[in-house]
Amino acid sequence: MNIYPAIDLRNGKSVRLNQGKADQEKIYFDDPAEPAENWKKSGAKWIHCIDLDGAFTGEPKNWDAINKIVSRGLKIQLGGGFRTLENVERAIDTGVSRVVIGTKATNDEIFTNTLLEKFGNKIAVGIDAKNGKVAVKGWVKTIDLNAVDLAKKMEKNGVQTIIYTDISRDGMLSGPNFEALEIMLNSIKINVITSGGVSNIKDIEQLSKISEKHENFDGVIIGKALYENKIDLKNLITHYQ
Repeated sequence: MNIYPAIDLRNGKSVRLNQGKADQEKIYFDDPAEPAENWKKSGAKWIHCIDLDGAFTGEPKNWDAINKIVSRGLKIQLGGGFRTLENVERAIDTGVSRVVIGTKATNDEIFTNTLLEKFGNKIAVGIDAKNGKVAVKGWVKTIDLNAVDLAKKMEKNGVQTIIYTDISRDGMLSGPNFEALEIMLNSIKINVITSGGVSNIKDIEQLSKISEKHENFDGVIIGKALYENKIDLKNLITHYQ
């Protein structure tokens, strides 16, 4: 089970939002390279990074911050507003290991397939769900599409990894939606990374048990629990990764 510490970028800074709401922001680091360095020292191999400005506007904005994080020598999984081939190419040329496509994957099959043909497993699809329905455009809108159905479609199209986020749990420290995660894992064979709600070591223990049952459970993204010192990353990586 891979551990993905999260860095959310807004106006060049490392922040966290509650349930993705733009008006519920807390700044943790003025320099996002600082948490990246912290996570590296704790043994992290990956960083999950979201350009929140990009998610809200439809185009990545925090390139300087992204470059700073990449310079720390970690693998970067980056999402937030990637809706053009040019921006995806720029991210990969910058040194990003995996680009996450969200909104565009729901409404442009040709675009997604073009990326898969060009970049293969460097492309992942983010599936963000609220009450089982897919949310798009920075989570501000839900559409009449079931998250599991979208995952099956992405699998059929050749996507190898999805990031599955339960919006209602994100940033709330209320625990992951274990039931929804298991339904997703049982529905597809491709890799699933879960996100949203991890609050303590008990959550990680439960996820570890799920990973033992499902070979396609790739790992977990952890954000606020790290920033609020609810979980020690070094200990987590030592015992569960």
